[in-house]
Amino acid sequence: MTLHTINISEAQVLIRQKKISPVELVEACLRQIDSEEARINAFITVTAEQARVQAKEAEALQMKLPVEEMPPLLGIPFAAKDLYDTAGIRTTGGTAYRANDIPSEDAEVVKRLKAAGMILLGKTNTHEIALGVTTVNPHYGATHNPHDLSRIAGGSSGGSAAALAANMCPAALGTDTGGSIRIPSSLCGVVGLKPTYGRVSLRGIMPLSWNLDHAGPMTRSVRDAGLMLNAMAGYDARDPSSIDVPVGDYASITEASLKGVRIGLAEEGYLDFANDEVASAVREAASIFKSLGARVESIDFSWLTEAARANGLMTQADGAAYHHERMQRIPEAYGEDVLRRLRTGAAFSSTEYSLARRIQAEMKRRMEEFFKQHDLLLLPSTAVAAPSIKGKDAVEQAKLLTRFTAPFNLTGLPALSILCDYTQNNLPIGLQFVGATWQEMKVLQAGHLFEKAHIKS
Repeated sequence: MTLHTINISEAQVLIRQKKISPVELVEACLRQIDSEEARINAFITVTAEQARVQAKEAEALQMKLPVEEMPPLLGIPFAAKDLYDTAGIRTTGGTAYRANDIPSEDAEVVKRLKAAGMILLGKTNTHEIALGVTTVNPHYGATHNPHDLSRIAGGSSGGSAAALAANMCPAALGTDTGGSIRIPSSLCGVVGLKPTYGRVSLRGIMPLSWNLDHAGPMTRSVRDAGLMLNAMAGYDARDPSSIDVPVGDYASITEASLKGVRIGLAEEGYLDFANDEVASAVREAASIFKSLGARVESIDFSWLTEAARANGLMTQADGAAYHHERMQRIPEAYGEDVLRRLRTGAAFSSTEYSLARRIQAEMKRRMEEFFKQHDLLLLPSTAVAAPSIKGKDAVEQAKLLTRFTAPFNLTGLPALSILCDYTQNNLPIGLQFVGATWQEMKVLQAGHLFEKAHIKS
């Protein structure tokens, strides 16, 4: 058995059966990090010694407790994007000015994962301040796509996606303001879930946009994303973005039929924005859903381009607000592409921002109307597979790669990216599922069933 390649759900069973120990699992992941990190550059900080201490503590609980009393994710290693505060471990935000910032308290999500028994392996690389989609970081280096080292891993949660794809960890945390979980998940061929806005606490996570930020899990299977979301989700009274609504059991994914499930395929006037290989793979995915009993209807979603533009404006303006004092005082602390986008955001007028907020309200209502007639929306995660690290700059890449993801930050809807297929160059193609507000379970269920059907096919 190759321990560093097993998924969360597999490790959970083996640990509960006492067939493997948390120490063995953590050591296997650390060996893989040692083997691959020099090529990939997925991590800013590796916390090997702390992880070993936590693994021994988890092993003691494994030996001591009956199965029913074990924390649900006991002994499972994870990595956290370096925007999440971690007590006693530096949290850089991918920036130079926070290079030595050591928080005294964990982010709420990190606390919850640790309470569920998970073990932190380290902090993953990110596009600087999360304002970009390449994770070509001027301060900590570029993260390379494990499928082709000459290509980007995506961003801004590129380190988390690359670590998963390179089997350095079975679980990771990302954040998503315009696609920053789903874009790298698509480009690296892993699973990334952006839950409904307000489902997962943002407290203790460095903000980019207070209005658009989401925190979510990144894994190597859909079922694993549900297991992580179980531990992460829930109301946090100390987070003003958190919403007090019931949470489900997101691990209760079944092999249920999709018969009668109504899926809208964002095709007419919208899928044309994707390149031919991506569009063909998504249409083939729609055919698989039809074969599973779903009702798939092609729909014109060209109006979502307006949502993507509004999301981009708000992201830059909100980022400029958060970084206002610092970018005035020490502009040299920022990389060129990030400083350019912050200055663009600062230059938007209040009228332009107000119009973007109006578009946000209109798009939310249009999506509400869509989900009165449909259960899911199906579309690509990204319009292209992973671009080369050399070539277009980060600002141009953002326009290209956020087209299919940003609308669902603006509307706050749950969205999942999973592996759809591969290009002729053997690069992953991402498939995206979007659900109605609070319908993470529908999104996960559909993703799981496609995953199973796709593996069989």
